[in-house]
Amino acid sequence: MLDREGPNPVYKQIADVIAERIRSGDLPEGSPIPSEAELVDEYGIARTTARRVARELREQGLAFTVQGEGTFVGTEGSPRGLRKIPRYQQIATELAERIRTGELPPNRPIPSEQGLIDQYGVSKVTARQAVQRLREQGWVFTVPHRGTYPNEPEKWPK
Repeated sequence: MLDREGPNPVYKQIADVIAERIRSGDLPEGSPIPSEAELVDEYGIARTTARRVARELREQGLAFTVQGEGTFVGTEGSPRGLRKIPRYQQIATELAERIRTGELPPNRPIPSEQGLIDQYGVSKVTARQAVQRLREQGWVFTVPHRGTYPNEPEKWPK
């Protein structure tokens, strides 16, 4: 149980819980620590607090972060287990399916970057990576200062 009124910051309390899971072997080397979104949901904290948890674990030498993949138990360069599929790829796949089924029709904007952040509980970088993946695959095009729109079906990947 977190002591939100005490002298020990909440992020340190959560980092201590995760550190204990690492020391006990519950989280072995290479395994992912809970994502920012998972920490936000589990502990009812802000995303910035969740980021501080990961930073605290890195500073203690218990974890390392790979941008776009997550934070893992161990030190930089340690073998790591992958999360099922990177979150940005999951989002891109879901959006592509919504385009394919017509839920997101051509020439109508897909959710904004902030909309994706809010809908999926991800960081700005993850939302941008998802849209970039859709763009690279040919699902969408972006008009600066206007938004990102699904392409016509003939431009979709085969």
